[in-house]
Order: sequence, then structure tokens, then C-alpha cells
Amino acid sequence: MRPRLQFLSRETIDRVISEAYDLLDDPGVRVHSERALGLLADHGAAVDVKARVARIPADLAREAVDTAPPSFYLYSSGGQPVVHYGDDDVQFDPGSAAIEFLDYGAKRSRAPVTADFVRFIKLADGLDAIDAVATSLVCADVPQQISDLYRLYLVLLHTGKPAVTGAFAVETWHTMKDLLVAVAGSEELLAERPLAVFDVCPSPPLLWSEITCENLMDCAQYGVPAELVSMPLAGATGPATLLGSVVQHTAENLSGVTIHQLTNPGAPIVWGGSPAAFAMRAGTTPMGAIETMMIDCSYAEVGKSLGLPTHAYLGMSDAKIVDAQCGFESGIGATLGALTGINMISGPGMLDFESCFSLEKLVIDADIVGMAKRLVAGMVERETPLALEVMRQVGHAGNFLATRHTRRWFREEQFIPSPAVDRDFRRDWEAKGSLDATDRAHRRAEEIIAAYEPLSLAEDVARELDAITLRAAQAAGMDQLPAR
Repeated sequence: MRPRLQFLSRETIDRVISEAYDLLDDPGVRVHSERALGLLADHGAAVDVKARVARIPADLAREAVDTAPPSFYLYSSGGQPVVHYGDDDVQFDPGSAAIEFLDYGAKRSRAPVTADFVRFIKLADGLDAIDAVATSLVCADVPQQISDLYRLYLVLLHTGKPAVTGAFAVETWHTMKDLLVAVAGSEELLAERPLAVFDVCPSPPLLWSEITCENLMDCAQYGVPAELVSMPLAGATGPATLLGSVVQHTAENLSGVTIHQLTNPGAPIVWGGSPAAFAMRAGTTPMGAIETMMIDCSYAEVGKSLGLPTHAYLGMSDAKIVDAQCGFESGIGATLGALTGINMISGPGMLDFESCFSLEKLVIDADIVGMAKRLVAGMVERETPLALEVMRQVGHAGNFLATRHTRRWFREEQFIPSPAVDRDFRRDWEAKGSLDATDRAHRRAEEIIAAYEPLSLAEDVARELDAITLRAAQAAGMDQLPAR
């Protein structure tokens, strides 16, 4: 009885996949990694080394899809499976990676620093609706060379939730892996109970940079889950038709699955993305456009048809502040993604074309997430008969509030939002200060951050995290880490 949304027919999905396989052979995929080109050539792809183009046979790509696992779990730092990538299970994590931060009440954003990240991660840790965290902010108070690993360091110090992350360089991926190993206990335990998934992004159209391709293969080699993030821009770096961009997305992701599975068959990988419908008037990449959401839901259907776990960037807004546009774009995206059954939806907290983060938006989005999850839980037959007994018990008096039936079921039937959502009478709203949604969300954020309880990391693990990160910082010219 779960409600579902479907954009593509089975016939259309088959045509999308067929054309994508054709694209892998002609024009092929440009790959700026000698290791990946050699791997593809060794398994039957026609490789033009000078042009760095690999023509991937359809059968080779199909075999790779067949070896990729249909599901896997992400674990908490305490070793509990808490996020399931697979089937129609739906989870949410904050969007990433913001280079701007919006303070409460501000109109202009600024570069985030360590203190902002720590406040963010404490808030995300305390929001139950947010299933995983993300390395959502790029801290400007550390060298750019370590900005990716530093974010993961802060996450591992402050929350036990699993993380969605990503590396900005070939070398830093290995340092980030070492940080995860310090918490997991060993490389073998990290592969057995992964704490994080790494976003890896092909470049449109049909291109893998050296950094992202090496990251992809390193994930496979060590059994750390990889999340493909193909991002064609419909009308700019991808076909103007929405289905055309879905075909391109499919081809790019299939190339990623192929390289990944050739590196280590059976390693976990996610069919994800962050495409957009290019805004012709403004020259921007609107993540809140309905066409962007349609592409996302459609490519997720393609991934599901291939039997792969899915991901999408949805539930975010292109608004510059937390306003009405922010609310309706985020709400529509989160709801459509949940109805499609996308396994991990990244976006809560994000503004301004996926570049700016707001704590107040994260609080509001957590309530949107709660509503979306309640929606996909659907209409449930709690009792048999459905209503005869309680209706006859109450009769024409109409006082259902006094019944045991109401006390038994109302919490399971209704999603009860946080105080950030106003459902009071006007007089009560006025008595509480006539606060708008952003004001209420700010209060809620401050309460959660103030109530944060530090993560109980073993002292030797915390020291190892500090040491790994400090060595990287010193190599980048920074004598000591910022206060946290």
C-alpha cells in the first residue's frame, strides 16, 4: 500500500539503457587515468591511448552491472547498520559541499570556518530525521590541499552517524581512508562495515578526470562504497531534452560501474547523480527546477531497473535565503525523491545552486524529511475491521479523543513535527512572539546544538585522528589545527 511515483515506462527505460550502451562504444569515454585505460584495455575495450578514449563493449559493461551488489549498509561508528542502500528504502543526508555559509538573519553569505562546521555537525547529529551526515561545508580556515580530509576529520570526531563524503585529490583520498580505518579498526573491518560512501563525479559529457577516476578505483580496491555523481546540464553539457540527458547520465554511470567493478568485482557502488536543467535566461544550474527533479527521478528508475542502489541530490533550493521559494523547492524535491524510492537523498540544508548552507534550513528540511517518510509509509491497515469497533464504541457522541484507540494509534499514524512547524492557533502563535519559520528553526537549532553530547571516542582513536590530520596540515604549511 506504499504510494509510488513512476516517470518512465519499461519500454522507455530499455531504450535509455540500450542507447547508453551504444554510447560507451561510440563515441566511447575519455579517461584521464593510465591505470583505468590499462584496465579497460586488458578486458577487451578498444583504447586510443593518445586520445585517451576507451570504446567499451556493451557486454563488458553488462557484466560489470551483474557483479555490482544490489544493496549494502553503512554503519555507525559503533558498528550498527543504520543506512540501507537498496530496494526502495529511503534515507536523507545533508547536501554538500558548500563553499558559502548563511548566518541566521543574514542576507549575504560568507565562507564557512571550523566553528561553523562543528555547529553544523552537532545539529545534524541531533536531528533524528537525518539518517546520515555529510561533509557539507568546505572550511576556509585550513589550506585548500586538506579541505576535503579535514571535513571528514571533524565528522568522525563529532558524530557516530555514517557519512557521505568525497575527496578533492588522488592523495587525500588515501588520508581520508586512513581516518576511517582509525575509527573502524582495520582496512578489513572498514570494508566489512563501511562508515562512509565517497561521491565520485564523471565530467559531462562522457569524461573521467584523473582525480575522480583514481578515487573511483581506490574505493573499489579497498571495498569502500562509491557513489557515482553524473551531472549533465540539459541544454549545456548534455542534450536539451530531459530524456536525452538521462541517456547521457546512464552512459556516464555505466562507464563508472565498469571501471569500478573491473578493479574489484563485487565492491559496493551507488547509481547517483546531480544533473540539472540548464537555465537559459540566467545561465545557472537550478537544483530546484521541476525539470531537474524529473531527470533525477527518471535516472533513479533506470538505476533501479539495473538492480543497483540509488542516490540523488534533491530537497535543496536555489533561493539565497530561507524563504518561501526555499520551502517549496525543497519540499517538492524531497517528496518526489521519496516517492521514487531513492535510497539516499542528499540536499537538506543547501541553498544557492548547491553552494551555500543554512542551519535553519537544515532544521526545516528535517521536518520536510519526516513528512516525506510518513508519506511513503503509506496507508496502513492497523486493525481488522478497519473502523467498525471504535465507531460503534463512540457512536454519535463523537469523542474519539477519550478512547484507548486514539491513544494507541495517533503517534504511529501521524508525523508530529518539531516546534519549527507552527500548528498553533493564531493567539498562541502571537503569545509565543509571532515568530516565522526561520525564527523558529533558529531557536530549534540552538537548542539542539546546546544539548549536544560529545561522541564517546576511545582516546587512542581520537589521538590517531588528530595525528593523521595534523601531519596532512603540516605538509600543507599549517603548524596546528584550528580550535574545534
